Amino acid sequence: MKLIILFFLLLSLSNCKTVKTKTDEIVKKENDKLSQFIGQPVSTLKIEMGTPNDEIQSSTGVKILIYKTKKYGISCERKFEINSDELVIGFVSKGCF
Repeated sequence: MKLIILFFLLLSLSNCKTVKTKTDEIVKKENDKLSQFIGQPVSTLKIEMGTPNDEIQSSTGVKILIYKTKKYGISCERKFEINSDELVIGFVSKGCF
């Protein structure tokens, strides 16, 4: 009986590692994709990503373009920071895969 419990415990732990590995791979791909825009003009971002859903000004004066999508019922939000020279200087991605 203890052997069976130990087997299922080890099996569930290995599944968690597999899910984490796959999640890490997805996050890396997303970051690699969005990193290509760093230092690029905002026009390049808009050509690739389209028109943003929203555009706001941060408290520090940086323009933020917000892109929202939904895949499999999961909301994805990507925010790009744009400096005064109209260059992409950063991004944040939530729920995107």
